[in-house]
Amino acid sequence: MKLSTRGRYGTRLMLELSKHYGKGPLSMTEISKHQEIPIKYLEQIIIPLKKAKLVTSVRGPKGGHMLSRPPDQISLWEILLLLESKMALVDCLTDESVCPNVSTCPIRPVWGEAHTAMVKLFKNTTLSDVLAYGKPALTGL
Repeated sequence: MKLSTRGRYGTRLMLELSKHYGKGPLSMTEISKHQEIPIKYLEQIIIPLKKAKLVTSVRGPKGGHMLSRPPDQISLWEILLLLESKMALVDCLTDESVCPNVSTCPIRPVWGEAHTAMVKLFKNTTLSDVLAYGKPALTGL
C-alpha cells in the first residue's frame, strides 16, 4: 500500500496541531510554514478532519485550528481512514469479487495478515506516540 499525498499531509497537519496542543489555535499560515504544505492543500484536508470532530476551528484574528481531543486519544488509523480512499494492500481483501481465485489463492492469507498487522499498528499508534517515536509505547507493539 502506498499512502497518498492527502494521507501524508493530513497526518503532518495533525502532528503540527499535536505539537501545539493546549496552546491555542494555529493558523493555516503557521501550519503551512512549519510543515511546508501549500495552504490550498491544507484547506481541503482540514474539511473531513473537522467533520469527523478531530479538529476544531476558531474564528477571528487570533483564530485557527486545534485538536478536538488530546493527541494521545487520536490514532493514525482515525486520520488515515478519513483521508485515504483505500486502506487494503490488495483489492481482494475488501472485495472478493475482483478476483476469481480468492478461494484458492495461496498468497491472499499472507496479504491478509500483513493488512491486519498494518491496521493494528495504525490503530495502536497515537499522535503522541509519533511525537515520541522510538519510546517504548511505539516499539512495544
